[in-house]
Amino acid sequence: MSEPGAAPHIVMPTCVVRPWRLADAGAIAHHANNPKIGRNLRDGFPSPYTIDDAISFIQRAMELQPLCRFAIVVEGEPVGSIGFTLHANVERVGAELGYFLGEAHWGRGITTEAVRAVTAYAIRTHGLTRVYAVPYAWNPASFRVLEKAGYVCEGRMRRSAVKDGEIIDQLLYAFVVEEPGNPDTPLAPPPVRA
Repeated sequence: MSEPGAAPHIVMPTCVVRPWRLADAGAIAHHANNPKIGRNLRDGFPSPYTIDDAISFIQRAMELQPLCRFAIVVEGEPVGSIGFTLHANVERVGAELGYFLGEAHWGRGITTEAVRAVTAYAIRTHGLTRVYAVPYAWNPASFRVLEKAGYVCEGRMRRSAVKDGEIIDQLLYAFVVEEPGNPDTPLAPPPVRA
């Protein structure tokens, strides 16, 4: 299990997942400034997405303790974001996952690898038994990413969100660790620190 304060640098075949740097702002503003991305994220995600939005996001991500928001990097360039929100109280064994990837990199398995890596990292580092995501019902590409990463659809949350003025359904996907504390969670190869 990694140290809770340790910053991961996870090398996967198609990408690297690492902590954010202020120097990433220009690249991520470029990739995030796409209405197709904003449509599938929560309202706190600005659309259009400016360099100032990127700087603000990166500063907040760098200040989080423990670190739980990371850059998805392809060929040295940050092209997306992935992270998790830890829960407290009786739900402290779980976390919610969120992510996006720049459109130029869709369809290459990058997001699936990043989801596997960050899910494994969150479980191992924080002793979680459950990581879940709630993609909008109109986003089947996200369903496929989660399913390929080992998540299971647990149900449809009817009329559970409002996006762009429309009341919509969300699907609840989860990766559940059946044996808490099992270090052999079959999500991803062990993280490689570079």
